[in-house]
Order: sequence, then structure tokens, then C-alpha cells
Amino acid sequence: MRIVIFAGGTGRRLWPISRQTSPKQFEPIVGEASTLQLAVARVAPHYGHENIYVATNERYGEIIRRQLPALPAGNIIFEPTRRDLGPAVGLAMAHLAQIDEREPVAILWSDNYIENVAAFVELLQAAEKLVAQGTADILFIGETPRFANENLGWIGLGELAGKLGDTPYYDFNSLTYRPSLEKCREMFAQGTHVWNTGFFVTTPAYVRRLYARHSPEMWQLLCQIEQSIGSPAYEETLARIYPLLPPVSFDDAILTHLDSGGALVLHSEMGWSDPGTLYALKEAIDPNPQAN
Repeated sequence: MRIVIFAGGTGRRLWPISRQTSPKQFEPIVGEASTLQLAVARVAPHYGHENIYVATNERYGEIIRRQLPALPAGNIIFEPTRRDLGPAVGLAMAHLAQIDEREPVAILWSDNYIENVAAFVELLQAAEKLVAQGTADILFIGETPRFANENLGWIGLGELAGKLGDTPYYDFNSLTYRPSLEKCREMFAQGTHVWNTGFFVTTPAYVRRLYARHSPEMWQLLCQIEQSIGSPAYEETLARIYPLLPPVSFDDAILTHLDSGGALVLHSEMGWSDPGTLYALKEAIDPNPQAN
């Protein structure tokens, strides 16, 4: 399996720790390593640096090369301008499709914190197997919720679909972005939802079919870029076409249109958090709600 870690955001909600010249994913927010370095360190022992890719804005190339010297130079996928994750994921899938469009790929984020790395890797490997054997087209990886958090997205769980060893997996029901606190309390009490980490495992072939079906105009532009990958015309084509792509999130472009068929959910207590705000950072450092 190949891993794509997205590291192109500006982290505006965590200002002044995070700045445009050095966003939060490049800062040592928890411990001495940056969250990008931590994200790579979690998967490198299991998948190797040669199978890890970082998708980012071209302005951060020097920082990434300095922080990740073991990452092959060709494994950095540069975006010439910020167009949000809808175009960014599409560009990454276009690159990986050149290698093997049916090989499982994990989509991860560079600015998350995970306390129980072993639990995370166990879910990642289970998702890889379920996609590789055709049990699912896409596997969402969730965090078992610790409290009713209205600052996160939530994944609705369907029925228990099966087990891979001791790891249960569930039918996918829904995605809800930042519901009200009252709704969060209801979902938390009922145990029907898990926190949406944003991590998922799929294949480039499946994601590209979703672009063609749900975002055809974006898909046509991405195809023009894809046709130039590996050729002398790639840099010019990317610089000319990529800014024309609409600045839309991957959720809005693709995931909100997802048919529940072929989608499954895994979750466990990974100790996951997204320190995107000072409050979330505090919760990652000290989960005691009474601590200041």
C-alpha cells in the first residue's frame, strides 16, 4: 500500500503558533518533532519511505526536504497554488494511478496527533486488506469518541458488517460535519457515531471514478494534467491548468455524494486528536477537562 500525507494547509485557526511561512504541520506542537514528521514516523516502519508521498504547496518544498531527508525527492507532489483538497486529492490520485491504479492507498493528514500508534497501524493494515481483497471500495478510519465534541466531523455507523481477525468493521451510514452540541451529545450517548479523523483507504481507480461521476468539470481538467505526467510538458501544464480548478473541499466535491454501498468504517481508541485550534491542542496535551 502507498501512503499520501497532505501537508499544504496554512493552519490559520492555530495562529500565532501556525503562520503562512511555517504552518502548524511543520511545527513541534506536541513534543520535539513536527506533526508532519510524526505522521511519517508512524507509517515508515511498516510501509517504507519509498511508498510514502507528501502532497503540498510548492512554497513548502524546502521545509519538507529538510524535515524528511529520507523521503525520495520524487515523492513530493507539488501544487502550484492553493485550491483546497478537492483538486489536491485529485492531483495525488493522478500521480499514483501512473504506478498502479488498483493498489490500495491511504489518505492521511499531516497535522493530527495520535497517542496509540499501534492501534492506528492495526486499523490501517486492516483497511488495506479489506480494500485489497475487494470487501470495500473505501474504508473510513474513525476514532471512538471520548466526549461530545461539536468541533469535529462525525461518521454514522451502520450494522456490523464483519470482522477481520479481532477487528470489527461496520457499514457506512453518513458523514456529519460539526453538528450542534445537542446533536453531538445525542450521538455520543447512543454510540451510533464515531469521530471523523479524515483518514481513509481506497484505490486511485475508485477515487477517479468518483471524480468523473460527481465532479466532471474538475475531472476533465485533472485529466489534462494527468496526461502530461512524466513528460517535459508536465510543469507547464500543471502551472496553467491547476489554478483553473475550483477551490472546493474533497468532502463537498466527492464524499458528500458517496453511495453507502462499497463503503465501510473501522474505528478504535487511537488517542487521535486534531490540534487545529488552541482548545483542541489543549485537549491533545491534557485530556482532563478540568485542567487549564
